[in-house]
Amino acid sequence: MTVRTSDPRSTEKGSSSDRLFSVIIGLASLAIVLQGLWAGLFVHEGEDYEESWVDVHARGAEVAIVLALVATVVAFIRLRSRRDLWLGSATLAVLLVVEAYLGGLVGDESRWTIVHFPLALALMALAVWLPLRSRARSTAR
Repeated sequence: MTVRTSDPRSTEKGSSSDRLFSVIIGLASLAIVLQGLWAGLFVHEGEDYEESWVDVHARGAEVAIVLALVATVVAFIRLRSRRDLWLGSATLAVLLVVEAYLGGLVGDESRWTIVHFPLALALMALAVWLPLRSRARSTAR
């Protein structure tokens, strides 16, 4: 019979780091999903955008960007060996900045929706993948 032993401090530190990352990236993911909901409240074919929901959508983008940046820093500092997490978080943050910029352009010229909407869907996929990925290896320890 083989008994595995490990340093309890390293396991506990790893789980608290994973937990902190999971909470932050989970909040960022929630903000991204809410972006889709808020967009659905003001995007209506053939109608002008409802300005109050556009503002909520813009503030939500800022929150998502900040949370993705914080998740990137946490992953880089505390989970450096998990390149998938800190590179994925950094990618998420960069793409959110690009998406927010494109969203600003949509207000001036609606042709930018052809890039803005598909990128939003890709961001949602990444926002689902990152929390799942953070759990995948942490439970296999």
